[in-house]
Amino acid sequence: MQMTYVSTRGEQAAAGYSSIVLRGLAKDGGLFMPATYPQVTPEMLSAWKGLSYAELAYEVLRLFADDIEQADLKALCERTYRSDVYCFGREDSDFTRITPVRWLSGKDAEIGLLELSNGPTLAFKDMAMQFLGSLFEYLLARENRELNILGATSGDTGSAAEYAMRSRKGVRVFMLSPDGRMSAFQRAQMYTLDDPNIVNLAVVGAFDDAQDIVKAVSNDHAFKERYSIGTVNSINWARVAAQVVYYFKGWLTAAERVDEVVDMTVPSGNFGNILAGWIAKQMGLPIGRLVVATNENDVLDEFFKTGTYRVRDTAHTYVTSSPSMDISKASNFERYIFDIVGRDAERVRALWGDVAQKGGFTLTDEEFERVKASGFVSGRSTHEDRLVTIRDVWESHGVMIDPHTADGIKVARENKRPGIKMLTLETALPAKFAETIKAATGQEPTVPAAYQAMLDRPQRVRVVPADVELVKSIIREAVGD
Repeated sequence: MQMTYVSTRGEQAAAGYSSIVLRGLAKDGGLFMPATYPQVTPEMLSAWKGLSYAELAYEVLRLFADDIEQADLKALCERTYRSDVYCFGREDSDFTRITPVRWLSGKDAEIGLLELSNGPTLAFKDMAMQFLGSLFEYLLARENRELNILGATSGDTGSAAEYAMRSRKGVRVFMLSPDGRMSAFQRAQMYTLDDPNIVNLAVVGAFDDAQDIVKAVSNDHAFKERYSIGTVNSINWARVAAQVVYYFKGWLTAAERVDEVVDMTVPSGNFGNILAGWIAKQMGLPIGRLVVATNENDVLDEFFKTGTYRVRDTAHTYVTSSPSMDISKASNFERYIFDIVGRDAERVRALWGDVAQKGGFTLTDEEFERVKASGFVSGRSTHEDRLVTIRDVWESHGVMIDPHTADGIKVARENKRPGIKMLTLETALPAKFAETIKAATGQEPTVPAAYQAMLDRPQRVRVVPADVELVKSIIREAVGD
C-alpha cells in the first residue's frame, strides 16, 4: 500500500511523497503528514545495526518515499551521504560514520553528543539539506520543470540550503534572514556566495517576520503556482523525514539492546529538529524522553510546562547568544499538535485561528494530559548559563561546544535519568560563534581551513522591509516576468 500524505488542516489529497516535496505547504495552509506512520520492528533495528549512514538513510526514507524508484532513491542516498561531504568538523571526528557519538564522562557519564555538524556549513541542517538538494534536482529533471525556493532562516537553515542548492539545475533560492540578528560567521557563509541562482534578502525584523512572509507567499496559490514556489524550511516534509534518519543512527550507536530506551535532548526553536525525533518514536524507535531545550525565547518551554502556547511579537523575541533559536512562532509545532488532538483537523484550524487572532491558545485538560503522556519535557537557559556550560564542558572534557549545544547540555543535565543514556543533539560547530566561545573559555574556536578566508570576502545581500509584496516583486524580477 502506497504511503500517502494529508494536511494538518484537513486537505485529504492523498498525495504521494514526490508531490508534496515540491509543494511545501498544503493548499489549505496546513503542513503535510503521513496518513499513517510506517512501523519498524526489533528485527529491522537489529538488521540496521551495522549499516553505513547512506544505507540506513535508504532504509528509513524508502518507508516515506515509496513513489520513487528504489534504485534511484538508493543512488540519491549514496550520492549525498559520503564521508567527503561530511568532513569539515573537528579533526578527531570519525568522518566515516558521518554522525559519531562523543560520550562524556565523570559527572556527565551516560551523556553523549550526537555530532551532526560536520557538513559543508558546519550545522546539523546539512544532514537533511544536502539530501534535499539532490532530491529537488532529481524530481525537477524527471518532471522537466523549474523551482523557485523561498525560505527563511534564523541562522543555519539559510546557508545549509544555499550550499545544497548552489549550481543545481532548475533551482533558484530566495533566502530571507533577520537583518543584524545572525553571527558574523553565519552572515558570511550566506552572503559571500556569488552563485547566480542564490538571492539573499535581509529582512528588517525578527526571524518570525521573515517566516511570515514565506507562509504568506506560499498561501497565495495563484502566485505560488505561476512562479513555482517551493520551500526548504522544515515545513517541507522531506526535510523532516531526512532528519528522522539521524535519530535512528544515534539510537543504533548508543543502544546495546533492541529494546533499550535512550533519552534525547534537542536545542529547539522552530520545532523541526525535535519533531523528527517524535516521528521516529511514533515509528517504534525506543526513544524515552524527548527533552526540548530553549533559550530566553522560551515559548516551547512554557507550553510543555503549562499547556499554553503564547507567541511573542517581534519586540519580545529576544536577540540572544544562541541566535538560531531566537524564534517565538514554531513552524513545525502544528504537526505535533495534530497528533496530540487525535489528528482532528478542525481542532487544529481552530487552535491556529486563535494563534492568528489572539496570539496563542491553551489546550484542554484532556489534551494537556496527552502532552504529558507523550514523553516530552523541557527546560531553558540564559546567556550566563551558556557561558558556564561551554566553559565547564571545555574544562571537564576538553570538548568545545557551540552556544545552542550548550543550551542542550544544560537542560540534558537537569533531565538525566539514572541508568538511562541521554543523547544531546549537537547543532553547530563553535567556529560559527567565536565571540561567545571566547567569552566563555578565553580561547578562539578552531576554524576549519576551508573557511578561514571567508570572513574577508565581499558580501551580496539586499536589506528589505518585512513586506510580502516587495518580496514577490523581487521574485518576479529574478524570474524575468
